[in-house]
Amino acid sequence: RSGCRAAMADDEDDQNDQAVEKQRLKAAVHYTVGKLLDEVAESDGVTFSKQVTAALAELTFRQIGSATLDLEAFAKHAKRTTVNADDVLLLARRKPELTTELTALVAQTAEKKAKKSKTTTAAE
Repeated sequence: RSGCRAAMADDEDDQNDQAVEKQRLKAAVHYTVGKLLDEVAESDGVTFSKQVTAALAELTFRQIGSATLDLEAFAKHAKRTTVNADDVLLLARRKPELTTELTALVAQTAEKKAKKSKTTTAAE
């Protein structure tokens, strides 16, 4: 029975660690949303209440959670274990402006990677 109690204690520790990590991530999202709203407030002369900041942070955190499930499903459907840029583009498919920006970012990243690869090969 002591082995069973030890396993239960380990499970409890893992759950506590996950809860602490989730709270840490939520705090980071809240901080970042707050900073973004501060920038908007400064440039546009608009103020945001603490409740708005908290609500947007929670919305952002939940949207990211939902998006990760979709991204995982897209990768799995493509018989991959790694989420890639194609999955992100698929996720953004209903937002044409975002898709355009993401496509440009993907192309830019691929170009930088190709240049880096060429300079590494040339140096050898």
